[in-house]
This record gives sequence, C-alpha cells and structure tokens, in this order.
Amino acid sequence: MSVMVARKKVVRKWEKLPGRNTFCCDGRIMMARQKGIFYLTLFLILGTCALFFAFECRYLAVQLSPAIPVFAAVLFLFAMATLLRTSFSDPGVIPRALPDEAAFIEMEIEATNGTVPQGQRPPPRIKNFQINNQIVKLKYCYTCKIFRPPRASHCSICDNCVERFDHHCPWVGNCVGKRNYRYFYLFILSLSLLTIYIFTFNIVYVALKSLKIGFLNTLKETPGTYPSTSLTVLTVLEVLICFFTLWSVVGLTGFHTFLVALNQTTNEDIKGSWTGKNRVQNPYSHGNIVKNCCEVLCGPLPPSVLDRRGILQQEESTAQEESCQRGPSTQEPTAAQGAGGQAEESSAQQKDGSLPHPSAVPAPSLSNAEMPEEKQLTSGELPVPSQDAGQAEH
Repeated sequence: MSVMVARKKVVRKWEKLPGRNTFCCDGRIMMARQKGIFYLTLFLILGTCALFFAFECRYLAVQLSPAIPVFAAVLFLFAMATLLRTSFSDPGVIPRALPDEAAFIEMEIEATNGTVPQGQRPPPRIKNFQINNQIVKLKYCYTCKIFRPPRASHCSICDNCVERFDHHCPWVGNCVGKRNYRYFYLFILSLSLLTIYIFTFNIVYVALKSLKIGFLNTLKETPGTYPSTSLTVLTVLEVLICFFTLWSVVGLTGFHTFLVALNQTTNEDIKGSWTGKNRVQNPYSHGNIVKNCCEVLCGPLPPSVLDRRGILQQEESTAQEESCQRGPSTQEPTAAQGAGGQAEESSAQQKDGSLPHPSAVPAPSLSNAEMPEEKQLTSGELPVPSQDAGQAEH
C-alpha cells in the first residue's frame, strides 16, 4: 500500500539569490566568486608579519623596547579584522524585483512613455528625485528590474545592484558599498600604518646590527633555525614588500581620505558626476569636512535587506510503501471482493481450515429495497430472528 507523504525541505534564501556571489557558513559569509587576489592579499600580510615577528621583533624588544612587538600585534590584528569584515559582509546589495513587481514597473513605464514605433530607440528609463533642492536622476536597471536608489550602481562582476556603490575591489574579494565602506577605509588605513611600521623597524634592525658587528657581517649572519638562509635576506625581502606596498596602499589611503572628506564615492569621482561640464554641486556633501567624515565613518550602519538566512520552505511529495498485515478478523471489504462487497470464501477461512465464528464474518449489506418486505428495516432497528429460523435450529 503506497502512501504519499509531504515532506518539508528547509531552504535558505541565500541558496536562491541571483548574482555571482559565493556563500559560506550557511549564508553568514558573502563574497564574490573571484577570490584569487584576496588569497594573495592574505599571503602577503601574513607572510610579511610572520617574518617580522619571528626575527626582528625579538631583537628589537630586547635592544629597544618590548612595546615594539605589542604595537605591531595590535596593528596586525586590527588590519586583519577589518579586512575580513570587508570581505565577508554584504556590501549593500539591493534585491531584484519579483516577477509581479517587474511586470507592474514595466506597465508603468509603458503607460508613461507610450508605444514606441518599430525601429526607433525607446527613451531612457529614468526618474527624477530631489535631494537638497537638487534634481538627481534614478536610472533603471534592466537586470534587476528596478529603479536604482541614489548613488547605487550595478556591479558587472558580482551582477548585483549595490547601494552607495564605491567600486569592486579584487584585493578584498568583494564589492565596496554602503555597508562595508567604513571597514574598507579602516583596513587600508591600518595596513598603511602597519606597512610603515614594519618598513621603519626593519631598517632600524639592520642599522643596529651594523653598528655592533658591521654591515658586511650583518649580511653574512644566519639564524639558528635556518642555517642555509641569510637572516638579512629575509629582512631585505620584507623591506622590498613593504617598499612596493607603501606606494600603492598609502596612496590609496590618501585618495579615499580625500573622498571621505568630500562625501564622494570612487564611482562618482571616475564618472565626474559633480565635477563635469555642468558643474553640479554634490548634494550629499555637508560643506564641512568633519560632518562628512562623521557621516561616512561614524553614521548608523543600515541592516542588510537580503535576509540571507531567511527560510524558504518547499514541500516534496514522496511515495512510501507500507505493508499492512492484518488478521482475517480485521479485514474490510474491498472492491476486489465483488460488486456486493462480499469477501471471498477463502478469505473467511481460518488457518486451520475451520470456519470462523459467525460474528467474525462480515454479513452482506442489503438495502431495504433489496430485502423482502417482512425483513425491511427502518433506520435504527436491529434484525430479529424469525420463529421459523429458531424451529429449524431445534
């Protein structure tokens, strides 16, 4: 006997989200699919700091101050925390329109623009929005089927509209937007300080060693655990990494400091949104550097609108075979027992071949119309055995 059982399968919303993102830890971690350069970032930071803590820090702590490795550890932990927070968080992705919402928006656009003759290009889909007495255009996203909010843009790499889109950073493996920009800025700021710190004390280490044993002897010195590798070679490697990192990271930090002071994004700066030919003023700037920095770096962080770990329940119908073994006394009439609902004679017999008790055999059900006139019953009456039947038994 097959029974259809409806089983509920719990599905999280992140499993059905469109776009080119990867999720880990049941939707708690959200990143872009291209993560190769992010792993390179981790390798450079961890490798350089490991060499610094393993060799130079011990000598500098003894010769100068034990606070040197402590402050370096604080900078390292802060840089790693802000990096992971930037890489593993939702940058401010805007959900795509549902099919009903997209159809409604299309109807509104068609009603506004009218029918476009064949062969002509349809007008751009934009809406005007006023911010601080200035008109800002809201553009329509043909992929997400929505009018993007102010300062939002569609990332071609992640295939999502991101609120207050700044840029897509492959070094952190994620987009930089409204919900993680402050952590991105703190990351590059702390990484710049950490790079300058390691670079400076690497030079101090070589200088102190050279004063004691000479520069040439310093170059020939080898650590006890790595006799085949010159200790100065490792130091020079750290200096080279820090030197080339300084030009990029420190320059990037200065550029974003300029943007934060103006309350402007990288996307707006590249496009020249507020410095073009029209000379339109930035409606988001407060005209004060302190207020702009407080809004960007210290303002309230908006919650994610994706609800990645929300539950979507889907029902799956599965057929299960159940073998129901019942005794003869509990069998019920089925369609195979005949049109009258009577059981076959073989099913009424017990295993030992004897007939069962009359009470165990289901009596044929006859309607009042089929019964003789003297045996027709009204509802609620019980049949009474006739006297002829009683005399026959005697």
